[in-house]
Amino acid sequence: MDTMGRHVIAELWDCNIDILNNMKQIEQIFVDAAVNAGAEVREVAFHKFAPHGVSGVVIIAESHLTVHSFPEHGYASIDVYTCSNTIDPNVAVDYIIQALETKTFEHVEIKRGKGPVKVQPFQKML
Repeated sequence: MDTMGRHVIAELWDCNIDILNNMKQIEQIFVDAAVNAGAEVREVAFHKFAPHGVSGVVIIAESHLTVHSFPEHGYASIDVYTCSNTIDPNVAVDYIIQALETKTFEHVEIKRGKGPVKVQPFQKML
């Protein structure tokens, strides 16, 4: 591996607001995304805010997946970081994008731990 890790940061808009406000459903989506990418889930911690919103983390042997949802805006910020050369964080991100019924998104992948950060933006409209 030519880096210490791959970190994908994503902005998701026009997501299903009911899913964004459902802690158990978001938790399951993130666990499934990690498993689907081939990661080994170690710990899971999610919190439901009042009146709305969810934040959570799935700790994987290879690093983590996180989410902060803002149902009132149809928005979620997510990141998936892996220190493994066998786990592609984009597989988990793609799974999450589909599961949240995202209509518009933008994401970047950052190579971690090997010098200056060079961010190449990617935007895709569904």
